[in-house]
Parts: sequence; C-alpha cells; structure tokens
Amino acid sequence: MPKLKTKSGAKKRFKITAKGKVKVAQAGKRHGMIKRSTKFIRNARGTTTLSDQDARIVKSFMPYA
Repeated sequence: MPKLKTKSGAKKRFKITAKGKVKVAQAGKRHGMIKRSTKFIRNARGTTTLSDQDARIVKSFMPYA
C-alpha cells in the first residue's frame, strides 16, 4: 500500500490537538477592523476549534496527523 499524501494547504492551516480536535486561526480578521465591533475583535483573538463536521473533512486531508 503506498503512502498517502497530506494536503500541503491543510498542514499550513490546521493543527490537531491531543484530544483529536482541529485547531485553526480565527476567521474574519485580515482587514476591515474599523467596521467590526470591539466585542468581535476581542472574541476573535487567538485560535478556535472546528466543529465535528468540518473537522472530519480536514482530518481526511491529513491522514497521519
């Protein structure tokens, strides 16, 4: 059986936590911060985890993670 390739875009964007969840940077923070509320900017700091449905898709891109 040949080795499976990891999607190179996925390995740059996602990390798998110790419990198997998918960690990802918060979306919506590249530009346009003036129009966003202070609460949005504060809550969007750091990273977040994907929902189970989205995590299943990402894990298929990263077979050895």
